[in-house]
Amino acid sequence: MTATLRPPASACPACSAAPAAQALAARPAPEEAHIVLSLPTIHCAACMAAVERALHAAPGVTAARVNLTQKRVNIEAAPDMAAADLIPVVEAAGYEAHELDASAIAATATDRAGRDLLMRLAVAGFASMNVMLLSIAVWSGAEGQTRDLFHWISALIVLPAVAFSAQPFFRNAWTALKARTLNMDVPISLAILLALVTSLWETSLSGEHAYFDAAIALTFFLLTGRYLDHRTRAVARSAAEELAALEVPRAWRIGAEGEEQVPVAELRVGDLVRVRPGGRMPVDGEITEGTSELDRSLLTGETLPVYAAPGRPVSAGEVNLTGPLTIRASAVGRDTSLARMADLVAIAESGRSRYTSLADRAAKLYAPGVHILSALAFLGWLAWSGDLRVALNIAAAVLIITCPCALGLAVPAVTTAASGRLFKRGLLIKDATALERLAQIDTVVFDKTGTLTAGTPELTNLDDFTRRDLQIALALAQGSSHPLSQALTSAAQAAGITPADLEDLEEVPGHGTQATWQGRQVRLGRATWTGGQATESTAAWLRVGTDGPAQAFLFTDRLREGAAETVAALKSAGHRVILLSGDTTAAVETLARRLDIPHWMAEALPQDKVARIEALTAEGRHVLMVGDGLNDTAALTAAHASISPASALDAARVASDIVLLGRSLAPIPQALTTATKATRRIRENFTIATWYNVIAVPLAVAGLCSPLIAALAMSASSITVSLNALRLR
Repeated sequence: MTATLRPPASACPACSAAPAAQALAARPAPEEAHIVLSLPTIHCAACMAAVERALHAAPGVTAARVNLTQKRVNIEAAPDMAAADLIPVVEAAGYEAHELDASAIAATATDRAGRDLLMRLAVAGFASMNVMLLSIAVWSGAEGQTRDLFHWISALIVLPAVAFSAQPFFRNAWTALKARTLNMDVPISLAILLALVTSLWETSLSGEHAYFDAAIALTFFLLTGRYLDHRTRAVARSAAEELAALEVPRAWRIGAEGEEQVPVAELRVGDLVRVRPGGRMPVDGEITEGTSELDRSLLTGETLPVYAAPGRPVSAGEVNLTGPLTIRASAVGRDTSLARMADLVAIAESGRSRYTSLADRAAKLYAPGVHILSALAFLGWLAWSGDLRVALNIAAAVLIITCPCALGLAVPAVTTAASGRLFKRGLLIKDATALERLAQIDTVVFDKTGTLTAGTPELTNLDDFTRRDLQIALALAQGSSHPLSQALTSAAQAAGITPADLEDLEEVPGHGTQATWQGRQVRLGRATWTGGQATESTAAWLRVGTDGPAQAFLFTDRLREGAAETVAALKSAGHRVILLSGDTTAAVETLARRLDIPHWMAEALPQDKVARIEALTAEGRHVLMVGDGLNDTAALTAAHASISPASALDAARVASDIVLLGRSLAPIPQALTTATKATRRIRENFTIATWYNVIAVPLAVAGLCSPLIAALAMSASSITVSLNALRLR
């Protein structure tokens, strides 16, 4: 406890406070650190309380608030604290935690497009309700001046409402017409405008029929479909952007005044960059100082770390495992080896962009058909009756009743329902046509490391060692952050092994750990350093003094949760399963045999994966690619549809259509089933819309379609389509 000086007592409270206030003003108060962590595994109020309790107990934390909906915790802490200090606290409480870039999240906090659509929808809905009240009076038998008054009041409500609410359709239609093409918004806009023009004409001539109610109802229903579609994509965008915020792009640059943390974008060729153990290489370059081991799994798929020493070239994206390294940058930003993969991705994207959605295909057939039918109705009635007013009214009725309101709702209603169902199961749909493409899949291609496997090693021969050797190995492994040491530590502790008492424990970067036990030197590390015989298997070698040869701890890549069940389910459903990996032949063959995957390829470069997928596509197959690494990015884009885990690099998540939010692969077969059902519902909705037109169009062409019939028909078709979509839930 520290003593504080207090000012002498005074009759004036303000005077008493003045010296203290001046003292506080004289020294700037340090700002608190604002840290945001993602908590993907929390699911209830008890989880919230446990996380907040653990964080509040941590030294330096002043406030912690968990948001269960966003699965995120906002922490206020001492200025010198970082996310790395608090993640172990949350994990010790039993919950997974990842750092989020608070600035990246704040930048995407608003959805202006969504608010704009919702505002237009609200205006259309309010106007529609009021106009329908007036229309009921007309339908009930109002005539003469009363009917005309109601029509003029309807016009005063509808004209500004449509001018504001229908702007999205008008803009899209104008864009299409300027490009000399037709889309679904062209007949929509034409129907709305023609309904307003004919209604104004009829009202000015004291006519019986006006379509103000139909025009505003049509606008309301179509905006509903447009907003549902936007919300589906907005959820995907916001979640994908939060996943991207998991990677905080910073680097330590060595300058004249020592090390400073800077954004990766500020690095230049020739800069010296310090990469600490556990850090990712921010640039291409060459090691100038330090020895370590590198994890290249996300780049190449290799599970075995490689030795790194001065003079060795490194690539952006590789992970430094054991010792600090100093890198002289030879390529930064767009010039790194990672950027060269962009060419492959661009080529692959051009192939996917040629896919035409069901809605677009329907629009190409539907739009010209509606226009031709309306024109024929106009010409036919004009020739038969010789009355321009009657012909124009019937042409407007045809356009209104055939306007693609049900078609406009058919796709967004289904995709919203399907996306919500898959999101609850841990799958995030990012692309509008992903469900349609997923329903066509007949071949599934998996990457190995980080996809079918967890990317973390698992000890396989613990029982081959004596308890004494295990105690020594555990004590040595606890002194290292190397993945093999961490796997050995977990396995030994789970078996109830206690560490031996060692002296002079030290980690030799790039080699292993060594110490003294009962006067003898003990080592755990690479075969060449311990005197072991190198094998094709992943291994760490233990050497105890001169007690015989070094012994090998053997490791295998741990299977991702649900991997075996997912492969079996896909095969039983008739899908062809293929394994493509950049890892060694021995490792890939072992995994393929373990999961009973008959078709596999090892040591595959990014271009090899793309070539394989293109060959399968040329055979007429529709390929689903599941991968997580940078070497999978081009293949994810080249495939007919693609999925990446949430743990994948940002580039892989951006390239994929669907993000797997959880750790298990089990939702993938469910996604294929749901996609098939969703596509079936979309086709059913198109069928409903088609039959609606088959029944309604003859009424309109025959001149039997009153405004009441038009409004009821549109409402009935839209509600039917929406109810059919909800069957997915």
